[in-house]
Amino acid sequence: MRYLLPVSATESIPPPTPGADPRPAPGRVPGQDPRVQWGLSLAVVVVGALTIRPMGLGGQGLAVAVLFVLNSAALLARGVPEHRVPPRVALAWLTSGIVAAAALLGASDSGTGYLFAYFVAGHIGYRLETGRALTLAVTCSLLCAGVLYFHLGPGDPELPWVLGLTTGAPVVVGILNRTQRQAVRSALSAAESAERAASAEARTAVLTERGRIARDVHDVLAHSLAGINMQLELADALLDTGDLEKVREATTKAHGLVKESLKQAQWTVHALREDALPLLESLTAMVESSGHRDALTVTGTVREVPAQVTQNLLRIAQEALTNAARHAPGGKAEVELTFTAASITLRIRNRPATRAVTPGAGSGMGLIGMRERVALLGGSVSAGPVTEGPDQGGWQVETVIPG
Repeated sequence: MRYLLPVSATESIPPPTPGADPRPAPGRVPGQDPRVQWGLSLAVVVVGALTIRPMGLGGQGLAVAVLFVLNSAALLARGVPEHRVPPRVALAWLTSGIVAAAALLGASDSGTGYLFAYFVAGHIGYRLETGRALTLAVTCSLLCAGVLYFHLGPGDPELPWVLGLTTGAPVVVGILNRTQRQAVRSALSAAESAERAASAEARTAVLTERGRIARDVHDVLAHSLAGINMQLELADALLDTGDLEKVREATTKAHGLVKESLKQAQWTVHALREDALPLLESLTAMVESSGHRDALTVTGTVREVPAQVTQNLLRIAQEALTNAARHAPGGKAEVELTFTAASITLRIRNRPATRAVTPGAGSGMGLIGMRERVALLGGSVSAGPVTEGPDQGGWQVETVIPG
């Protein structure tokens, strides 16, 4: 006779449903579908009901019917979620299952009762830890082989006792599936932890970026608007004196501050844009728009630099050029950009003023703001008066960025 053997002792992997959410449901492991397990269990029960004989209400038929019900209950219990079955209850249930399967082999004259032993043994490997699973699987093989070898009961004379020895083999499949399940759960847990860490890092990056943008806007608007407001208040006060010449002078200074503020705002927006020009082109445009033509000197091999480096170097150059125009009007400014294998150096130096210095708002970002920016990049910045050479009496800002 031909023996029916199970294709799988535990869960199988169904094909994905088009348009379905690829994320697993809570508590579920990808690749496991309880419906498949229930289907296999029901198929074994139905095949057993059609083939196992005798079944009746008395004598041997009643004994076979009772054992068939017990085996069916033990098999269908595989579909109960793990967290709902305590380990001790699972051990008792599976132990009873292999005893009932061996008894069914001895009590029935024919049929596929051995399938219950195969599937229960496979689930033993899936549900219990390895040591207990192997012990129960060996017990299952010895019980089924002993029943068939010693003919403990009517039994099916066509079933060889060697078949009983193989009933515990599916435990290996169950253990492999359990190992795979644990590996998948560990991978999911690690992925969730990594996702949480990435989310926290992204939130930190957003807050850092907000702080940087707020600092840029403050540097450009707060100080410039303060200077404009001061000039307008002065003009308003002078109106009462009737000195139109001083009123005109105050409004002219206010107009100049407005133009300067617009220029700074344009530079800031340009530096904040993700599609901003490379460092050299952006710096060239900034120096020329500040009124210092041919003032940029580039040394070394020009290379692309990260956007964050470009944005911060441009902002530092903007602040230095603005301060030079404010505190040393008419003085020549020179900008040097040096590329080496290990660093990028930006140096802005201005000579002393050749025109009268207009009192007004203080520096925008200031040295503290410069240091904050450079610290984010792991570099250094220094600022101070020039004490020797043709630029003596002027001011110099030097920034060194590694990389």
